[in-house]
Amino acid sequence: MPAPLLEVATSNHLPPSADCVVIGGGIVGVSAAYWLASAGQKVVLLEKGLVGAEQSSRNWGWCRQQNRDARELALATRSLDLWERMAEDIGDSLGFSRCGLLYLSNSPAEIEGWANWGRFARGAGVETHMLTAAEATERGAATGQRWAGGVWSPSDGTADPSRAAPMIARGVEVHGGHVVQNCAARGVELAAGRVAAVITERGTIRTSAVVVAGGAWAGSFVNQLGIAFPQASVRSSVLSVAPGAKGLPPALVSGGVAVTRRGDGGYMLAISGRACLDPTQGAIAGIRHFLPMFARRWRSLRPGGLQAWNAGFETRARWALDRPTPMERTRILDPRPSARIIAETLAKARALVPDLRHLPVQATWAGYIDSTPDGVPVIDADIGIPGLVLAAGLSGHGFGIGPGVGHLVADLVLGRRPIADTKHYRLARFGLSQWGKVSDF
Repeated sequence: MPAPLLEVATSNHLPPSADCVVIGGGIVGVSAAYWLASAGQKVVLLEKGLVGAEQSSRNWGWCRQQNRDARELALATRSLDLWERMAEDIGDSLGFSRCGLLYLSNSPAEIEGWANWGRFARGAGVETHMLTAAEATERGAATGQRWAGGVWSPSDGTADPSRAAPMIARGVEVHGGHVVQNCAARGVELAAGRVAAVITERGTIRTSAVVVAGGAWAGSFVNQLGIAFPQASVRSSVLSVAPGAKGLPPALVSGGVAVTRRGDGGYMLAISGRACLDPTQGAIAGIRHFLPMFARRWRSLRPGGLQAWNAGFETRARWALDRPTPMERTRILDPRPSARIIAETLAKARALVPDLRHLPVQATWAGYIDSTPDGVPVIDADIGIPGLVLAAGLSGHGFGIGPGVGHLVADLVLGRRPIADTKHYRLARFGLSQWGKVSDF
């Protein structure tokens, strides 16, 4: 079944021109459009289906600095502040709270890894506390177990995946932007090698700036423009249980099992990294780039089926702009969850937290997590076509940094000082030739 989602009504007016067109209504796209509209830009946000309906509503909801890749840490820190700013400005709940994140372990190696990360992070101004065995056992009392140690990150938190992107889209319109749902962008029109317009299923929007924030669809979209973006997606399966657990912290992870409180008082359950690898044209085309990642993760990945291939979101075929595209044939990616992974997740979560054993399953769902070969996003305005910005490949940890990624995109579009160093996010780091042309993919 689909993940829970707040559906919002938007103007759906397609203006003939705009300062910037943002393609994709996930957390990155709505955040980019929000910051652009806040800066006075005439912005149009295009979503082929419903705002937030794909991975932006199917994730854990964690907004964290803890255990971040060093290349994302500054952006993660800024994003926590931006979550608060957006919620205050929009005036409606994004479900964001700095509720703290708790990590528990009995593995000396894992605890030492957290300690090493903590020493680095505290030097960068991040608040993170190593827990003694007694402290970890006390904070993890709901598990009924003794723990060797853990980590407590009090300034991190969660937001509500079912509400965040839709409510930010409302904020876009409050600031004068246009949000158009059920309208696919078919392609970008160029003039003298620069962005000139976006062709949609409902007409053309003249513009000099386009942001591609299409999540799992981004690679196939920029491929139409001759740009190679190495992208592969895995199918992650998640479930939720009814309210009723007592004494559980809002966000807990141990042994790879994550337990996260939902807005209704129930809990979302997932296993970190556990996913199905469904073959796609994009993954096959970029296999040499992804082999190292697959080799590291082979224990947590399961072979998948043809769901992704049939959905067409990682196709490398070219499509015509005057006929329906794969985006119109699959408005919302809503894959079937893996029954095996759901059963494993539920068993592990109930073994971790006894109170979960008596709570019924509310729902199960799956989503496609789009990844880059190094697990770090591409946020880049220098990909070979002036006026075109790519923001995708968030690799399973993009929800929390979505507001920061969106702000960074707006900085690039407006030519202002970026809120974070962009050198780690360039497409050229994958060595695909200048600007990643398809011929060298």
